Amino acid sequence: MQELVAGVERLRFDLEADVEQQRGAQLLPFSGMSSKAGGAVCELFTRGLCTSGTQCPFRHAGVERAVVCKHWLRGLCKKGDGCGFLHAYDVTKMPECYFHSKFGECSNKDCPFLHVDAAADNGACPWYDRGFCRHGPLCKYKHRRRVMCANYLVGFCPEGPKCRFTQYVRRGMAGRSRVSSGAGVAGTRCWQGEQP
Repeated sequence: MQELVAGVERLRFDLEADVEQQRGAQLLPFSGMSSKAGGAVCELFTRGLCTSGTQCPFRHAGVERAVVCKHWLRGLCKKGDGCGFLHAYDVTKMPECYFHSKFGECSNKDCPFLHVDAAADNGACPWYDRGFCRHGPLCKYKHRRRVMCANYLVGFCPEGPKCRFTQYVRRGMAGRSRVSSGAGVAGTRCWQGEQP
């Protein structure tokens, strides 16, 4: 077949040279590598049947290595065999996604980390849900961003308490300048008790 554009065979992109020289590429942790730090886990050891001990070419992962090392995933783990996390790519043992766990959503469509269902987890911060958490990003509970109901903000929501958006109602606040522990912000996500 004849080329439609003359002289295309002489064009060379910088990317092609990088690919040919494998610039930026690092070794992948396959079982045949010399370093056991990134090697495959010994299947016999996981069943308690490996008799090779320290001479085994595969890594003996303990029970504590149930989660993939997030640093190893990026090629940055410096602990090697001393790492308490798994150095093998296993989709079922990926660590939880920070963004999904903290904010309830992750914008990375190719995120390799676990996205735990928010409905199955009761770790939401009651104070953040009320509007403010004094612990901020250091809070041990999850801060999930919620969307305020636009109808409620302008005065009235026809959906009422069944609305899928957040609606905050201040109770017992008439004539007060400060929120007391008994009266606070309540609404579709009303919580009782003191701040954790």
